[in-house]
Amino acid sequence: MIPTILVTGGAGYIGSHAALFLAQKGYKVIILDDFLQHQQFNHAWAQVIKGDVADRALLATIFKQHAIKAVMHFAAFIEVGESVRDPLKYYNNNVGKTITLLEAMLEHNVRHFIFSSSCAVYGTPQWLPLTEDHPVQPVSPYGQSKLMIENVLRDVAANHQLNFIALRYFNAAGALPEFGLGEQHTPETHLIPLLFKAARSQAPFKLFGTDYPTKDGSCVRDYLHVWDIADAHWRALEHLLQGKPSDVFNLGTGNGVSVRQMVDAVEKVTQTNINLIVEKRRQGDPAILVADASKANLILGWKPHYSELEFMLKSAYAFAYETRMPMQQGKNIQY
Repeated sequence: MIPTILVTGGAGYIGSHAALFLAQKGYKVIILDDFLQHQQFNHAWAQVIKGDVADRALLATIFKQHAIKAVMHFAAFIEVGESVRDPLKYYNNNVGKTITLLEAMLEHNVRHFIFSSSCAVYGTPQWLPLTEDHPVQPVSPYGQSKLMIENVLRDVAANHQLNFIALRYFNAAGALPEFGLGEQHTPETHLIPLLFKAARSQAPFKLFGTDYPTKDGSCVRDYLHVWDIADAHWRALEHLLQGKPSDVFNLGTGNGVSVRQMVDAVEKVTQTNINLIVEKRRQGDPAILVADASKANLILGWKPHYSELEFMLKSAYAFAYETRMPMQQGKNIQY
């Protein structure tokens, strides 16, 4: 019997790529998404159900009608700044609704859970690269909401009711334009799509902080192709289905890219100069966030294959603007 996986938020950016990866591996995929981002999603490789992840009646119907083997949970609000302005919105959605989902799972004897966590759980780094045993001290309600769910998962797992993997990934990038998958956030808050927009419109782009203790004074982040992230979710699922223990893993490349380096790379891909405006630092932005993902490599056998910067940018640009930019660069996506 083909295992069926429920992917919440599976019409979103990272969730859709993970759902496709599962479908490519032979799983039956059911996507539950509320489409609050107004994203376009019409793909035959998954069954799509529009609804709220905390709709108890809908969850009961899904679990009764389908032999769900595991749940991959991507449904969350993700904007750090908004979480500071409206923390209750984030705690209600990211924490409260996840607890409702977990209750429904356990009621219907679904015991495997893959959680989309974040490097935001670490807060300000005490050492780099960040390892999973780094102290967790989030500096935003968004990061707190992710850590809260990790703690909930640990407590439930300790009671032998659940097996889980929490994947703390760093900065997702790239797309699968040939499958019509990429970033579709409304409003858009992520660096790369905003740089593309600035390049095409010639509108000013705000660079927040040029006095960080980095080589060029701008923040440094660890960028990872979304298909590599999808691969890790599949490996985490296989890990649990093989009866292996619950765990937490970082996902990243270990290589940092500064905002100024990203600006230069986007200018190269778009062949356009970006009009930069320097602003003061934003509160809560660490200078450097770079992952040590050796644990994921050791235990899950995972490593990034498609996270070379130019390739990530070209794939994202091709999706966003329907160009025919070359996708090879020695790194063709394998399905």
